[in-house]
Amino acid sequence: MASTIKLRKGFDIKLKGQADQGKCVAVHAQTVSINPPAFRYSKFKLLVEVGSEVQVGTPLLHDKKYPSIVVSAPVSGEVVAVHRGDRRVLQEVVILADQQQKHIEFGPIKLESMDVSQLRSAVQQAGLWPLIRRRPFDCIALPDENPFAIFVSGFDSGPLAPSIDFLIEGNEQAFQAGLHLLGRLSQAPVHLGIHATQTRSAALLKAENVQIHHFEGAHPAGNVGIQMHHIRPVNKGEAAWYVHPSDVVILGRFALNGRCDFRKRIALSGSETKEPRYVDSILGASIQSITAGEFKGRNDVRIISGNVLTGSKVSPDGHLGFYDHQLTAIPEGNDLEFLGWLLPSYPRPDISRSFLSGWLKNRVYQVNTNTHGEERAFVVTGQYEQVLPMEIHPTYLLKSIMYQDIEEMEQLGIYEVSEEDFALCEFVCTSKIPVQKIIREGLDLMYEDSMA
Repeated sequence: MASTIKLRKGFDIKLKGQADQGKCVAVHAQTVSINPPAFRYSKFKLLVEVGSEVQVGTPLLHDKKYPSIVVSAPVSGEVVAVHRGDRRVLQEVVILADQQQKHIEFGPIKLESMDVSQLRSAVQQAGLWPLIRRRPFDCIALPDENPFAIFVSGFDSGPLAPSIDFLIEGNEQAFQAGLHLLGRLSQAPVHLGIHATQTRSAALLKAENVQIHHFEGAHPAGNVGIQMHHIRPVNKGEAAWYVHPSDVVILGRFALNGRCDFRKRIALSGSETKEPRYVDSILGASIQSITAGEFKGRNDVRIISGNVLTGSKVSPDGHLGFYDHQLTAIPEGNDLEFLGWLLPSYPRPDISRSFLSGWLKNRVYQVNTNTHGEERAFVVTGQYEQVLPMEIHPTYLLKSIMYQDIEEMEQLGIYEVSEEDFALCEFVCTSKIPVQKIIREGLDLMYEDSMA
């Protein structure tokens, strides 16, 4: 049996509203959207207009710098809206989905006989290349680069995280085909991280043509960046690719059938969800189709595309993010607490054990969006080091970003990290520092410097 990588640092946030695997329903998404801001550093040209009829796999956008990077339609139907922001920056393309889906046939994918360039071209023409992302910078993989490795995290340790075993259930053959396809897209090894005790799916435990690594520990053990750090970290001038298991399934369906199939299973979770459950839907599905409209018209509920640490706020009439596989609903923290800094408060997750609830290991909490304080002086407390299982100095890295010392940022490991790796640091921060925002600003600065 392979050795287990045991992570001693981290913190599990146990919240009310875990999705029930026994309650999985299939829904038809009336509208589906593609949100270009999800693709960092890419500037897209729109290839359709309002009123255009599209099929599954029809190109909607292509990257202006790398025209081979195409984003295709997840459903067939009519383009009913194109939303733009400031300076006419493209924000969203909305498609009204047909009841009966029509697919573009791309032809058979012969994994063993096609060379790397042919396979990459096929994936790019189908509009599936954006499913493959890279470190550093957390953006779409460059179409002509050669990564030193490809990573897939086979478990999610985030708050109310969906079970990866359940997300790929029924698609085991497609998952294996997707792993095989990833391995053929370059000469790099594919690394699959699984949980040492909780992973149950045979598709993960017995995956072929990959190197399997066992992990054990609290969140963020399931983050692909944490796993990269302990398997093979990213250095300056290098690139590693990574793909979410649900997206591996989408790539595998393409390899097996020669057509795009963007169906995915989504976890509907959170304390404000009447029935926490799983939903079989589609990439970019409308929130109303997933929630059955149960949050519509309510202003005291925060709906998050993703988890409570790293997700994005969405409106009840919005859509799921391109890379998200979870929808979370928690109360808004609008109520002020009288002498909340002085009196015992309601139970909430607490790493410092300042409250009695911090001593109760198995307690499940109901939380809201209240930050319980404003930003203060940035002091060294050692809290970040307790929850970040990486051999770096997080406080010094953050400060080097704030005064924009590029050389020091490189030496402190900026190429290895992403916002999600530092989300717990932000959660435990006494000073209420916007840690994730700072990390992204640092990565943006390094990206601009690398492009200069």
